[in-house]
Amino acid sequence: MFFDRILAPRMVTADEALPGRDRPAFDVPDTHAVHGHRIRPPFPEGLERAIFGMGCFWGAERRFWQVPGVYSTAVGYAGGFTPHPTYEETCTGRTGHAEVVLVVFDPATVPYDRLLATFWEGHDPTQGMRQGNDVGTQYRSAIYTFGEAQHAAALASRDRYQRALHAAGHRREITTEIKPAGEFWYAEANHQQYLHKNPGGYCGLGGTGVSCPVGVEVEG
Repeated sequence: MFFDRILAPRMVTADEALPGRDRPAFDVPDTHAVHGHRIRPPFPEGLERAIFGMGCFWGAERRFWQVPGVYSTAVGYAGGFTPHPTYEETCTGRTGHAEVVLVVFDPATVPYDRLLATFWEGHDPTQGMRQGNDVGTQYRSAIYTFGEAQHAAALASRDRYQRALHAAGHRREITTEIKPAGEFWYAEANHQQYLHKNPGGYCGLGGTGVSCPVGVEVEG
């Protein structure tokens, strides 16, 4: 893990990042262990994609596969530099990736704003390069967007949630990284739908207890 002089995790630069590889180091299943739908393209026409980083991706994925209108989910790595990373490499902090969830959803059933509310309420987006006891750049809060509409919606929801946090007495600022989606690298098979396969498994996610306004402005 990369740390600065005060022992806070820091992002690796492109020059420092691990080189990775030109092909996957492992196989990825085609189907979701809960829904039975595909977790890799092609997806049915009319569905859209979203990518969220909320800390450890095991618990984050479970939150999203439970949302009505979500067709499929998969865990993986995004926002970094190393091509085809492994879990072990990502955990060193030397790939630059965050642990993320790919959400494939039907916008006619669940609008993107509703997924954003699940994201904000499901973790603490003010913690920087950590989530609870999980410390490292791979646990940072992140939204990687597909297209201008998602990007604008993510920024607007961040501002609404920041005002909601302040109104509830939380003074820290949101540190969530919001930027256009780059490559999504699927995680290993044993990490996909991990908490379905291991019901007693670890989930360190915890929210702030503040609800996220959806589609309305909040007075700060």
